[in-house]
Amino acid sequence: MTDIQKGSCVWYIPDGYIPPLSSGTLESHESICVLNCYQQNANLKITIYFEDRDPIEQIPFVVKGKRTSHIRTSTLEKDGQRIPKEVPYAIEVESDVPIIVQYSRLDSTQQELALMSTMGHPLA
Repeated sequence: MTDIQKGSCVWYIPDGYIPPLSSGTLESHESICVLNCYQQNANLKITIYFEDRDPIEQIPFVVKGKRTSHIRTSTLEKDGQRIPKEVPYAIEVESDVPIIVQYSRLDSTQQELALMSTMGHPLA
């Protein structure tokens, strides 16, 4: 098999939203799911964009080589800034090595919870 590039270095997820409430035992949350197929660590810079305020830019995160990481968006923080609940946002993920990005949302605002997952949009 020939060497092919696995993943991309820039990814976008335009639909983010952390619900304000949860019901039952599961907490509503969203995760950026990252797969690093390469030996070296992937040094990420995550930027969060909003409709009505300045972005939270270049939040650092490391995904070890040959590993996966599920990054809860509610845990992302830079200079005391976090993503507020009940506010739409979008995500840019930049990496110094190619990665694969998937996005997952667990909405447990109702007893009949919903789970959604989708691939991010890669750029070269």
